[in-house]
Amino acid sequence: MLPRGRAGLLWGLVGVAAFSFTVPFTRVAVAGLSPLFVGSGRAAVAAAVAALALVLTRQPMPRGAQWWRLGVVAGGVVVGFPFLTSFALQSAPASHGAVVIGLLPAATAVVAVLRVGERPARSFWVFAALGALAAVGFATLQGGALGELHRSDLLLLGAVVAAAVGYAEGGVLSRELGSWQTISWALVVAAPVTVALTAWSVAGQPPQATGSQWLAFAYLALVSMYLGFFAWYRGLALGPMAQVSQVQLVQPVLTIGWAAVLLHEPITWPTVLGGLAVVACATLAVRTRLARKDPS
Repeated sequence: MLPRGRAGLLWGLVGVAAFSFTVPFTRVAVAGLSPLFVGSGRAAVAAAVAALALVLTRQPMPRGAQWWRLGVVAGGVVVGFPFLTSFALQSAPASHGAVVIGLLPAATAVVAVLRVGERPARSFWVFAALGALAAVGFATLQGGALGELHRSDLLLLGAVVAAAVGYAEGGVLSRELGSWQTISWALVVAAPVTVALTAWSVAGQPPQATGSQWLAFAYLALVSMYLGFFAWYRGLALGPMAQVSQVQLVQPVLTIGWAAVLLHEPITWPTVLGGLAVVACATLAVRTRLARKDPS
């Protein structure tokens, strides 16, 4: 059996691998489907699957404050991140999305520190900052220039904040409810909103898309919105949360790799070197031990 820390990192990496397709597949989906339908529909479909899983396995109902905490998770990862990225990627290329989303590990680490009182060593913050800079620099070489902020940049920054809050709270709640149960209940909590918005979107603009666009939507609904969180929240629950979050530093590398395959974006030597730098920073960050808390 793997030590708890290594198991957390392994589960986190599985989750990141699943999430790495989210940006390019969102870009594919919104080319034919409205961003409102993509953002709400993927959550509505995932909520139906989650509700069925909860009923079939006879999961106990959350209690007391767990309900509003599930609301925080739902607001961050069920509503906030999918909606904001769907609208942003209407105009921004996948590589540009990877630029800003590369800031997510550092944002999650900060929220984890504020939420659960983890106190990483100074070296952790150094490597986390270097990793964020490496991720941004790497993706910028692929055409995501940050010389000025556009509407899509602001939407993506909002998505990063929403996801960081949802990840941190979901990681804590997973220690109480379980990993897949947490995302399942969060989807159910958000279902009245996501189903209503999906119905409104369909009424206003009936969805018409190609086969590949529907397949991209299906992945977003079943994997990005649901199954990927089984592994991700499991990893965050095992923790340490601040360290496991840094595994996401490899996501821009994977994302741009998939974008090259799916969207035919070129990969150059700077891409390879930048990718190695991002992975190196992630490795150093996750191997840094947490500083001991003061006895006071």
